[in-house]
Amino acid sequence: MIKTPYLLFLGDAPDPLAAKVAQGINDWRPDNAVGQFRLPECGHDLGIADMTLAQGLEAGAKTLVIGVANRGGVISPAWKEVLIEALNMGYDLASGLHNLLSDEPDLVEAAAANGAMLHDVRIASEDYPIANGQKRTGKRVLAVGTDCSVGKMYTALALDKAMQAKGLKSTFRATGQTGILITGHGVPLDAVVADFMAGAVEHLTPSNDEDHWDIIEGQGSLFHVSYSGVTMALVHGGQPDALIICHEPTREHMRGLPEYTPPSMQQVIDAALPLARFGNPACEVVGISVNTQHLSEEEAVAYLAKVEAELGLPAVDPYRHGADRLADALAAL
Repeated sequence: MIKTPYLLFLGDAPDPLAAKVAQGINDWRPDNAVGQFRLPECGHDLGIADMTLAQGLEAGAKTLVIGVANRGGVISPAWKEVLIEALNMGYDLASGLHNLLSDEPDLVEAAAANGAMLHDVRIASEDYPIANGQKRTGKRVLAVGTDCSVGKMYTALALDKAMQAKGLKSTFRATGQTGILITGHGVPLDAVVADFMAGAVEHLTPSNDEDHWDIIEGQGSLFHVSYSGVTMALVHGGQPDALIICHEPTREHMRGLPEYTPPSMQQVIDAALPLARFGNPACEVVGISVNTQHLSEEEAVAYLAKVEAELGLPAVDPYRHGADRLADALAAL
């Protein structure tokens, strides 16, 4: 197990999306975050105490968590000095990057010399089967997005919270590094060999009580030319009974793809629903989740009303306003 609490390392993250791992931990498990450690070039602030490594230890931190999700998932050379110093001071390290801590000889050496642990969250811990498409009992809902990093994890976590508050049976199923660091379990889906990704989703969402909902964290986007494969594995491996469409309305281009314009929510519905119905003919789109963090309250309310009128589905920002209406939509199925 990864020792808590954490000191969240933001490194030189240029913007909030690059620091989404740290942001997610701070938003959903604030008791696990004693503070943040940022390099001078960092372009984001979590709004919690800035600390040195020494101050983090004084505050009780046990693990330095790399809270950055950069393109390609690499450990920046600029971070190495900090990471090695942290190990020498007694910290464990945790990371969800594709670039594994355990593949860096200098980090392995420093960890061994200090009795520290290196936790690579993005390593598949099991051998997953190839998907078989067999029907499973229980119900499943999947968040699908117009783009990467539009709020699919936040939607799933907020929905699980709302359903638990209503006394409904639900489980958040993490499929990415941030969700795993928040909840302590899940499948790092984009680290699974492609042929076994859908099987990993089947394994993550086994048969359950008929009235139990698995709330599956979405990944990527069917329309993102870099990351569509992981989304497709979730759509077929999850065999969802319900889809929630996730969108961020201020995006001018796809994340990391400046020449690509994000699809509309209707385009995502038109693409995702037939694919989902191939595995589960009963699948329905039950709601729209809009990430309105860059809109004022007045702008957010107006935009949500517009989307709801156009698509005929409940449209909410589940983090800003709560996910009760999405929970009610699931309960009605």
